[in-house]
Amino acid sequence: MSSMGHPGDENLETKEMDARSLSSSHGQEPYVHKVGIPPRQNLFKEFQSTVKETFFSDDPLRSFKDQSKSRKCILGIEAIFPILSWGRTYTLKKFRGDLIAGLTIASLCIPQDIGYAKLANLAPQYGLYSSLVPPLIYSLMGSSRDIAIGPVAVVSLLLGTLLQNEIDPVANPEDYRRLAFTATFFAGITQAILGVCRLGFLIDFLSHAAIVGFMGGAAITIALQQLKGFLGIQKFTKKTDIISVMNSVFSTAHHGWNWQTIVIGATFLAFLLLAKYIGKKKQKFFWVPAIAPLISVVLSTFFVYITHADKHGVAIVKHIEKGLNPSSVKEIFWSGVYLGKGVRIGIVAGMIALTEATAIGRTFASMKDYQLDGNKEMVALGAMNVVGSMTSCYVATGSFSRSAVNYMSGCQTAVSNIVMSFVVFLTLLFITPLFKYTPNAILASIIISAVINLVDYKAAILIWKVDKFDFVACVGAFFGVVFASVEIGLLIAVSISFAKILLQVTRPRTAILGKIPRTTVYRNIQQYPEATSVPGVLIIRVDSAIYFSNSNYVRERILRWLMDEEEHVKGDYQTRIQFLIVEMSPVTDIDTSGIHALEELFRSLQKREVQLVLANPGPLVIGKLHTSNFANLLGEDKIFLTVAEAVAYCSPKLAEDP
Repeated sequence: MSSMGHPGDENLETKEMDARSLSSSHGQEPYVHKVGIPPRQNLFKEFQSTVKETFFSDDPLRSFKDQSKSRKCILGIEAIFPILSWGRTYTLKKFRGDLIAGLTIASLCIPQDIGYAKLANLAPQYGLYSSLVPPLIYSLMGSSRDIAIGPVAVVSLLLGTLLQNEIDPVANPEDYRRLAFTATFFAGITQAILGVCRLGFLIDFLSHAAIVGFMGGAAITIALQQLKGFLGIQKFTKKTDIISVMNSVFSTAHHGWNWQTIVIGATFLAFLLLAKYIGKKKQKFFWVPAIAPLISVVLSTFFVYITHADKHGVAIVKHIEKGLNPSSVKEIFWSGVYLGKGVRIGIVAGMIALTEATAIGRTFASMKDYQLDGNKEMVALGAMNVVGSMTSCYVATGSFSRSAVNYMSGCQTAVSNIVMSFVVFLTLLFITPLFKYTPNAILASIIISAVINLVDYKAAILIWKVDKFDFVACVGAFFGVVFASVEIGLLIAVSISFAKILLQVTRPRTAILGKIPRTTVYRNIQQYPEATSVPGVLIIRVDSAIYFSNSNYVRERILRWLMDEEEHVKGDYQTRIQFLIVEMSPVTDIDTSGIHALEELFRSLQKREVQLVLANPGPLVIGKLHTSNFANLLGEDKIFLTVAEAVAYCSPKLAEDP
């Protein structure tokens, strides 16, 4: 290409080149940039690149580059046990923060653990066991500084419901407990495999909206389940749906409720909610709601002891096994009919526990501005549950309420989990007999006050405003849990999340583009009403990759746009559509079905005497168009770098407009 104007003036030359790219100057043909075809990679390199982006997008081996063998070995051990890395810089100042945080979350976790164990239909000590071993393992292998590990309400309910469907915890408590340990083992194996195989992206298939709905429904269900202990009902339904629970509550209203139990439960629930309100209103009193459950347990236990309320129908905890976690390796079902059931329950419980822990870890990592390796977290969570299953623990994960208290208490590292474990250790050794007279009503009150925050109505309102389909997922999961069961709610949440993905993949958006006045920019005419159409030219943008799942829809949608536009043009006596430009910037990839659809579109347009023109196909797309010979079929002179150049080709008079 020869240069025009003053060769010494580079700026002027650049301006003239830009001008020539859009318009014909001095009678010459406009200069058109050709769409670049990327150099073809060999099959192995292409496969290697795809695998790397899919499973190793965070480049986990970056720190190992240019290191000696001994250094690589040390880095490898530190990758598995992060405590060896940050432990070298640990100071007394940090320990002070961790000590306060650990003591604070211990005061919250002890009463919660006893209540959550009951939610899982297990003896109270198993809740405490699950706050002793798993937090210790996590503190060695986990990378989050803020997450507090232990049993949580939603997973306890889920596990209790799924296990109860297989074995009656009252009639056969030993096999029930064994199945719980088996499920915990396979929950840990599931989590660890996802981390080792770097399949953490699978948990992202459960959308935020579905999680909000599921958690809210689970919170309502958990609160309703506590009515048994709160009202002092002896015979209570084993079902979790709201209709069965309310029927069970009101059918026992005349003879099954215990007024002393109700007074204890209501009084301390009001106290716990007041403590929460104080902590929320004034951040400096964050410790008030954290220590309130333990105060409630101490006061209510003392009250029952001195008044002998247990002899007047007030149900109490009675006996909590004293001593440390016994080994449960021999109790896990390694064969037989319950092995398969343990695997199934473990996978479901493990995935839900993982989703909750990952969300919590990411939240606090972003607040403190540090990176969290999701796959390492999965391995750490998996390892702690595998070890936990062998030491009489059931599924543990990150607790949002405890993690929030941990964060506000000024925790610095995972040492706060070690402090909490040590307090639980002392409790199991010396204090458990003191919980004998703790009323069940106070545990019900503690759980109700803990799960209230899981009903995130503000998030639901925001979801409604932002995305109505997301709101359907949220509401579907919520009502599925509340009116059917936890499993049905979970199934609805997953199904709607997948349905949304399928809908977006199979029905991608398309848009008609128009020219923004006094520019060469073409945008969606619905977003920019001032954008003008080009006479005789229809410009359509496809906002997705074109695959076998959507190729026919894309072709049919483009033809439908054309028919609509032709009817509109005919009615207004405007220039007949002679060119159809497909803007392909958002089309990141195309497969053989997509190329076949373009060929069919090309032939359909030929019959209508409309020319097909492509604008700005990406590197993957243009490479495949050339390989498949579609570029030759269409004509390389009809593939342009920009919509403006395509329009200039289709309508030379337009290019001459200022």
